[in-house]
Amino acid sequence: MTCKVGLLGLGTVGTGVAKILQDPVDRHPLLQEIEIARIGVRSLLKPRDVEFPDGYITEDLQSIVADPEIDIVVEVMGGIEPAKRLILTAIANGKHIVTANKAVIARYGDEIFTAAKEHGVYVMLEAAVCGGIPVIQALKQSLGANRITGITGIINGTTNYILSRMHAEGAEFENTLEDAQRLGYAEADPTADVDGFDAADKIAILASLAFGDRIKLDDIYREGIRTITSADIAWAKDLGFVIKLLGIARRSNDKTEKGIEIRVHPTLVPQTHPLASINGVTNAIRVEGDPIGEVVFSGPGAGSGATASAVVADIVNVVAALKASSKGASNEINQLMGCSHDRYATLSPIQNIATQYYVRLIAQDKPGVIGDLGACFGKHLVSIQTILQRNIHDGFAEIIVVTQTVSEQNFQAAIADLKNLAALHSIPTLIRVL
Repeated sequence: MTCKVGLLGLGTVGTGVAKILQDPVDRHPLLQEIEIARIGVRSLLKPRDVEFPDGYITEDLQSIVADPEIDIVVEVMGGIEPAKRLILTAIANGKHIVTANKAVIARYGDEIFTAAKEHGVYVMLEAAVCGGIPVIQALKQSLGANRITGITGIINGTTNYILSRMHAEGAEFENTLEDAQRLGYAEADPTADVDGFDAADKIAILASLAFGDRIKLDDIYREGIRTITSADIAWAKDLGFVIKLLGIARRSNDKTEKGIEIRVHPTLVPQTHPLASINGVTNAIRVEGDPIGEVVFSGPGAGSGATASAVVADIVNVVAALKASSKGASNEINQLMGCSHDRYATLSPIQNIATQYYVRLIAQDKPGVIGDLGACFGKHLVSIQTILQRNIHDGFAEIIVVTQTVSEQNFQAAIADLKNLAALHSIPTLIRVL
């Protein structure tokens, strides 16, 4: 039995997928049974780094998802539309889906998985999160015996590259971003990466798989890294931390809440933590569960090779499932591979979390200021672990406060009160501590 694939997109990832499928020697034996039937692209005029006979490549994307000969549609176009429409049309036509499109899955996964369940097809998305790191299948299969309690990850390579460079060189954000854009690590419009949207998409998908409920993307708390300065990087080093943009999802610790915490924000990570040494464009994900304890996945989070590897692995898994289904194992395979959950998780609001905080303040350099700060924090039940002062210039001092674990609600109330102090000039930075 030959399984026919329709490929939507022949850019960096699509080309990587095509090259693997064209060269199956010494790879998984099922690759010998997979054939690219047709390829849909936005423009036939774009030069390609892969060759196909005349007639294989078309601008008629609809014809790919409607072709009765095609078994699996592989969507690697990116963007919301027409990708979403094409995926849903392919599902309606009884085709299995393999996609690398985190934006579509994070926003419309409920609609897509509901349609897939109705039509009895698979939707595979390993490549949508962290490229070649096999974390999706691990959550769905290898860790299936565990009750997952938390996921913490560096899941955006662009921001990790920027923060790693700032840490190593003491550079400022804007200059490092420009270097990342020149090297191709950041887009011309870096908003999705540096403002945390990309990481929010990914942690939504991971949390949905880990906790068995759908996630509303708009409910995820999100901050980016634009406010991080070289001063914060230097203070973090002095205090024994590095700064990372993390996606965090965990079951709520609040005994009165049965929800899930999901958030994306810059975080001070202790230098002894497994994620602290993950630098450059590398991604890493720490999964905590019972009974396994802790597992860390690390590897390339993007790029042609890494993402294409994950896409082709999903294609192979679908082909293996189809072969098993033909032998009467359809229900068992669906339970193992599918994403059948249909209820939404209750997300705990950010006000309910409890963590430590790093605060950088600029205040007048005069007697009594430290005492006033301490009194203000104490008034709102915020205990201070560390307080440091460094004189700067023109009668002002830079003051660093690291709190003990405290509720977000109490901490924000203290910050609002601090702003009324006459001696306070500004609060440039607030960062949570892992």
